[in-house]
Amino acid sequence: MMPLPETATSSALDEETARAELYGLLAQLYYAPPSPQLLANVRVAVTESPAAGGFLEAPWRTLVGLARELGDDDMADEYNALFGGVGKPEVYLYGSHYLSGFLNEKPLARLRTELNSLGLARDEAMSDTEDHIAYLCEVMRYLIAGDDVAVANLARQQAFFAVHLQPWVGQMCDAIQQHPKARFYSALAELTRAFASVEAQGFDMLSA
Repeated sequence: MMPLPETATSSALDEETARAELYGLLAQLYYAPPSPQLLANVRVAVTESPAAGGFLEAPWRTLVGLARELGDDDMADEYNALFGGVGKPEVYLYGSHYLSGFLNEKPLARLRTELNSLGLARDEAMSDTEDHIAYLCEVMRYLIAGDDVAVANLARQQAFFAVHLQPWVGQMCDAIQQHPKARFYSALAELTRAFASVEAQGFDMLSA
């Protein structure tokens, strides 16, 4: 997974690089309790958008503010309370749950078929299935930043996002924000929702 740049909102980064890095950050924060180094980077991140009033500026500032306010252990405890534990988690991070109501269902099989066509496979060290939000964000990061232009292109990004993220990511964000223990991850859900909206609008413009 990609390290978080301290200047994630800097105008020095072009739009595609910024998109890829934000997907990488979301992947890290949803995959596991945040590491001390990741949180240290978030806490010193720039919070002002290069253009005043940027759509992601407010949710990003809220997220960074909560990272600065809460301790590392607080955020690890929150992650485990929402997404961890033995058996059924409080909040699911898997697309199949939201698309079909069950885990390991047809949406996951369809996803695996597409990943195979992209030449991608799950790392055997990863215990979660490929429809985990962190894995899907990593795929999007690859489709933006990868070197193989036959795969890493806007058409592939648009198709993958429309099928495997857009239909359910809002429901996941709702579930997180409705949980009484969600503070940092409520802010992360709001950033995720805003970013997904920006992505959807951008892809819609490609189709217009």
